[in-house]
Amino acid sequence: MNKKIHLTSGEIASLWTGYMNDSMSKCILSFMLKYIEDPDIKPVVQYAYDISSNHLEQLVTIFENEQYAIPNGFSEQDVNTSAPWLFTDLFCLTYVNHMAKVGMLAYSGFVSMSYREDICHYFSQGLSEINHLYTESLKIALSKGVSARHPYIEVPKETDYVDSKRYLSGLNPFSGKRSLNSVEISHLYMNILTNSMGIKLCLAFAQTSPSKDVQDFMLRGKEISQKHIKIFVDTLLEDNIEAPRVPDVSVSDSITSTFSDKLMMFHMSLISASGIGNYATAAAASQRSDLAINYERLSLEIAKLAKSGADIMIQHNWLEQPPGTTDREKLARSKGKS
Repeated sequence: MNKKIHLTSGEIASLWTGYMNDSMSKCILSFMLKYIEDPDIKPVVQYAYDISSNHLEQLVTIFENEQYAIPNGFSEQDVNTSAPWLFTDLFCLTYVNHMAKVGMLAYSGFVSMSYREDICHYFSQGLSEINHLYTESLKIALSKGVSARHPYIEVPKETDYVDSKRYLSGLNPFSGKRSLNSVEISHLYMNILTNSMGIKLCLAFAQTSPSKDVQDFMLRGKEISQKHIKIFVDTLLEDNIEAPRVPDVSVSDSITSTFSDKLMMFHMSLISASGIGNYATAAAASQRSDLAINYERLSLEIAKLAKSGADIMIQHNWLEQPPGTTDREKLARSKGKS
């Protein structure tokens, strides 16, 4: 008789996170699909919706087999399907492409934290699906001219080595900064694009939320993203590098409540965590000291925003708690009192 292999903490955390994210995505994508008219964009959004739906079905099966309490997550109650349209078709395409990037990072982490064969297979398959989603959404964006490419630079003709510590400097006002290298340009560019998406989401959520707490939080998030974009754009312009031309992927002027405050706040916590991760990666990859310090400073701003968001969620009982360990000391003390 085969001995059952129990789930590890990493697998439990990954499955819980995957369920929460997919249940949120399903709500948002179902609303988008109702109004998309572009025949090129609708299939890729439908594919994204199908991925989330299939994942949820598989996760429920895993949870039931493991006697794992199914998370509440999000459901049809968290989306008002009768609300008027909120997102343009191009926004929906850009959103799917952006969230596919977030998903690839998340699922690669899930794969690395999984050991049981069936769980590894589930997350590996999910990573493959999300990679395909990213590729297809990128193809459509390129065909429609709405994908902001990274800037072109000259291809290196020979290799070279750093010959001075000045290569790492960037804070001394009395010495000139060296030009940005390709790695640094790439991260600055990417973080401009991700913050641009954040601004659009904050505006959409702020104007459709009935709660002043949520409105104020979203508008604060928009202001922070705008500030960060300006810092990154100015850094590029110092080297005469044009900032990415973000396509007009606007939202409508609808003020009708579309998504629950719980869902919108969770979504912002997700992209805030993604943003902090992006900045941490950029700081580690950037060899100019002023860039690394900027990323660390700006990460702190996002962390403070995320903390205020968590406080709002706790206040309104919107923050679902991840699985945790049993407090053994508390159990022992309660036993002693009985």
